[in-house]
Amino acid sequence: MNHSKAVLLALSCVAAVGVLSACGGGAKSAIATTAPQGPATGPSNSWTWASGAYVAGAWGSYGAMGTGTVSTAPGGRNAPVGWHDGAGNLWLFGGLGYDSTGTVGSLNDLWEFSPSTSLWTWMGGSSSVNPMGSYGTQGTAASTNVPGGREAALSWVDSAGNAWLFGGSGLGTTGSGGDLNDLWKYAPATGQWTWIAGSTVVNTPGVYGVLGMPDAVSSPGAREAGVTWIDSSGNLWLFGGLGYDSTGSAGSLSDLWKFNPTTTQWTWVGGAGTTNVGGQYGVAGVAAPTNAPGARFTAASWTDGSGNLWLFGGQGYDATGANGALNDLWKFTPSTGLWTWIGGSAYVGGIGQYGAAGTAAASNVPGGREEPTAWTDGSGNFWLFGGLGVDSAGTNGYLEDLWMFNPGTGLWTFVKGSVTANTAGVYGTILNGAAANTPGSRFGAVGWVGASNALWLFGGQGEDASGSVSYLNDMWKYTP
Repeated sequence: MNHSKAVLLALSCVAAVGVLSACGGGAKSAIATTAPQGPATGPSNSWTWASGAYVAGAWGSYGAMGTGTVSTAPGGRNAPVGWHDGAGNLWLFGGLGYDSTGTVGSLNDLWEFSPSTSLWTWMGGSSSVNPMGSYGTQGTAASTNVPGGREAALSWVDSAGNAWLFGGSGLGTTGSGGDLNDLWKYAPATGQWTWIAGSTVVNTPGVYGVLGMPDAVSSPGAREAGVTWIDSSGNLWLFGGLGYDSTGSAGSLSDLWKFNPTTTQWTWVGGAGTTNVGGQYGVAGVAAPTNAPGARFTAASWTDGSGNLWLFGGQGYDATGANGALNDLWKFTPSTGLWTWIGGSAYVGGIGQYGAAGTAAASNVPGGREEPTAWTDGSGNFWLFGGLGVDSAGTNGYLEDLWMFNPGTGLWTFVKGSVTANTAGVYGTILNGAAANTPGSRFGAVGWVGASNALWLFGGQGEDASGSVSYLNDMWKYTP
């Protein structure tokens, strides 16, 4: 299913301004200067450039494994995954981007970022692109185990600080590229990966079993760019993506799954076992057994304090079966097994309604988009940044708008950024935030929530300080 990213890149090249040759494969640069060491600071409601290059296309600078220095940093990349540990460090894995030689491909490098020092440390994986997976014995951790290179994987972090990784577009054990459905666990305490479930080869169909019944055979099909949640009981939840259904057909998915880490069994909870299904919206604000989001990929997700699972937008199918950028907002309640359409349009191509910056309003809503970055802060607010989608004028392109949604009031607030697409970054001085600073428009970045509800953002494909477009390796901190 690597063709999906090729389509996204082609669309992005058309949409964006200042595009480099080959859109992501043109100008390439090694990181030639060292960055200062220390925490990133800035006033409230400001962005701080914390690490990485202000030019797109930076190569990876790996250094010695396990040693962080002012000159080490991951290369620019799109669609990696990230998680944070109990000590407040931020972790990054894989994506599609640049290795240590400036070659573009699927990555499986593992990195740790320290917010207190703003230093990156290469912790594992390869410094070259397109490595195959080394699975070892299922269920057994080993220092030689490692997932293969991949992009648009799905990830969770559990209460013990272990990271979980599922699927993505990448490489299994044969070296063939495609979509994966392997499930892995990484323990930061030991630095070891464990292959938990799924296949070691690509493009595996889903095995759905009986709806609502866990068993040892059921398993989601291979996929990329789905969304995930983790509930208070430690169960892993997965929805949609671009991949393979029960018949082995490839397309957009709308299936909902739950994985129990104790029993290591999957349960098909809802949605269709076939691809490209349209949404069933019902009445806004009313839960019903017939409601269901349409098939989609590259959506955003959050979990609220009551254990509800939230879903926003992505590229997918609307109420009429049309395919495009969505801005619909959904809530799934695990205790009832019901979906509720909360807001946004039931049709593709919804235009952003921004209102006044900093002011919540019932008419506010982000435009339809795919591959935005999403966070949930310690106060239970949902945050959304950028993506590839529709601005206030109905123009498609790279976005850099920052939004907050309050699930208690049901209102969106446009916090800051541009209401128009394709905006270059304003970096300012590294480690020193300012009101004028802003990450350039981008999609496929990864985000974390740090201390004091700070929002952290890394990479993606988008615009650098000059408006050139390629894979980025800049790290940003937003202070609410």
